[in-house]
This record gives sequence, C-alpha cells and structure tokens, in this order.
Amino acid sequence: MGHWKSELDTLLAETLAFSAAIRDQMAQPSPKYKEEIERIGLKPLDYGGQEREEIVKRVQSFKAHQEKFAREREEYAAAKLSPIKPSRS
Repeated sequence: MGHWKSELDTLLAETLAFSAAIRDQMAQPSPKYKEEIERIGLKPLDYGGQEREEIVKRVQSFKAHQEKFAREREEYAAAKLSPIKPSRS
C-alpha cells in the first residue's frame, strides 16, 4: 500500500528538478541568440528615457486640466444656485 507514496514522491522530485532546469534555461539566454543580438546591435530597452518624461508631463497636464474643469463647474453651479437658495439671516 505504501508503494504509491514512493512513486508519488519520485514523480514530485522529478517534476521539481525538471521545472528548476527549465527555469535556469529561461534565465540564461542561449549563446546562439546572444551572438545574434550582438551581431545585429540590439540594445536593452530603456524605460527611463524621454518618452517616459513626455508621458509624465502629459499626465500632469491632463490632471491639471481636469481639476480646472471641476473648479469651473463648482463655481458655475454656485453662481446659478445662489439666487435660488434662501438667505439665512
């Protein structure tokens, strides 16, 4: 009855070893691909360049624009509602 447990343990150990080997292969690029990348002259992506700065500026501008619209709506509503509201004296 304990035979299936040993088979299960063996299968689990083999699976873990296989997944570790695959993970190691994925982490290290193949020398063939590395040579090809160097030959072509590709460079790693740089996500901190001018494009990122441009996006940050546009987002800030958009937020400022939205805040301006919100203030204008509030002011307009207050101006239209002030004659309607009864004075509290």
